[in-house]
Amino acid sequence: QVQLVESGGGLVQAGGSLRLSCAASGRTFSSYAMGWFRQAPGKDREIVAAINWSGATTYYADSVKGRFTISRDNAKNTVYLQMNSLKPEDTAVYYCAVSTVLRRTILLRTSSDLYDYWGQGTQVTVSS
Repeated sequence: QVQLVESGGGLVQAGGSLRLSCAASGRTFSSYAMGWFRQAPGKDREIVAAINWSGATTYYADSVKGRFTISRDNAKNTVYLQMNSLKPEDTAVYYCAVSTVLRRTILLRTSSDLYDYWGQGTQVTVSS
């Protein structure tokens, strides 16, 4: 059974930092792109960042560029999202996802439709 388990969410003051982790089990995802998405109350799910299978290519939403960093450790089957200088508008449930469509390619895609395994989400709340 494939599982993606996020951790590291919580409550933080504006300007603070959090590091999210997403550990995969049941299957090796080292050949696939992975991404972080978020969904705030009343809003659509949006991509935050993505990383290709080797870590050579990354994508960031404009709203998080320069503040968030995505990375992965294929030996641990884990992807990370380092979030610095957090803002209240970063408050959301954060999900990690894997795209088996994007196998061993430098290409990345931002559509959630191309990601086929999802974690259960972790809440990030940034207070002002």
